[in-house]
Amino acid sequence: MNNYLEEYKKWCESPDFDEETKNELLKIKDDEKEIEDRFYKELEFGTAGLRGVIGAGTNRMNKYTVGKATQGLANYIKEQGTQDKGVAISYDSRRMSKEFSLQTALILNANGIKTYLFENLRPVPELSFTVRELGCTAGVMITASHNPPKYNGYKVYWDDGAQIVNPRDVDIIGKVKAVTNFSEIKTMDRKEAEEKDLFHLIGTKMDDKYLAKLESLVLNPEIVKEQGKNLKVVYTPLHGTGYTIAERLLNELGFKNVYVVPEQAKPDGNFIDRNRNTKFICGTRTERSRWKFSNCRLSKPRRSKSI
Repeated sequence: MNNYLEEYKKWCESPDFDEETKNELLKIKDDEKEIEDRFYKELEFGTAGLRGVIGAGTNRMNKYTVGKATQGLANYIKEQGTQDKGVAISYDSRRMSKEFSLQTALILNANGIKTYLFENLRPVPELSFTVRELGCTAGVMITASHNPPKYNGYKVYWDDGAQIVNPRDVDIIGKVKAVTNFSEIKTMDRKEAEEKDLFHLIGTKMDDKYLAKLESLVLNPEIVKEQGKNLKVVYTPLHGTGYTIAERLLNELGFKNVYVVPEQAKPDGNFIDRNRNTKFICGTRTERSRWKFSNCRLSKPRRSKSI
């Protein structure tokens, strides 16, 4: 993008952008370096989808760049003639993930594509399972994986439950790039989408099916149940999606002594351990910073030192 200042001005003045976006941009009107970083290029839709810093601008993750990606995906699905199969959508605990997932669903609905949106955050593997279980044509996961908290992302999966690969990824990228005006992005009201049988919420019933599948893959379930009650398991979801599934799965497999780190259990898009002094006093730290676990219990350390 050659003229980032011109693009910045367009976002500040065009009726295509809401007041919240314009106000955010007006706050940086005297910071040309920040303006350049936000507008010197478009956030690229690559083989893994979108990934970028959350904020206003062409080089940021926001409702407009997510909308463009979704409209491009919708155009591709319609070209394939698979819109009746629908799209499964999940999201993680990051900032704006829930909002982006709902927006994605409603844009697809406005294009005549059914959506199956998880009622709350769920992990990526469950989305992959859901795509296959429901026979969907595609899946979308709102996540930025391992990136810092200021990022979010948009990943696309195909009907096999795996991320898109060549040549399909190239074709979808082409459709996204072909959306050159934000006014091309369609959307609809959620109530209307529900009335037209396009918008569907999914949740615990899919969890049950997913967990049953996982449990069926255990090689020696009898041994696990017999020995599981004697083992102590310490688990932290690190403020992410794992807590929605992991503890229940471990318990159902037979692990009855599962200790979840409470300070890191609650979903938090900032991924902050609000009590960074918390650690396990169930063993000693080795020279390689690993822990030997014995009679596990959670506690605060005597010295201020995070694990």
